[in-house]
Amino acid sequence: MIVCSCNVLSDREIRTKLEPRGERPSVGAVFRRMGCQPNCGRCARSIAAVVDQHAAAGLDECAGNGDCDSCRADGLAA
Repeated sequence: MIVCSCNVLSDREIRTKLEPRGERPSVGAVFRRMGCQPNCGRCARSIAAVVDQHAAAGLDECAGNGDCDSCRADGLAA
């Protein structure tokens, strides 16, 4: 799901840039890791929620096999 329409960033792309096991970078740090910068700022809450969800779940990485919440949500949205 696209969480930042200005930079066309998906929740899956953001999760791939997050370290495993509970790391909670700031929204600004997420943008730096993605190689872009915030524009309108409407996505800040959504990105923070992705970071919090990732940290709480302790997911190491999405294997892309449809087992994680993000994959299931992407499948439902399609």
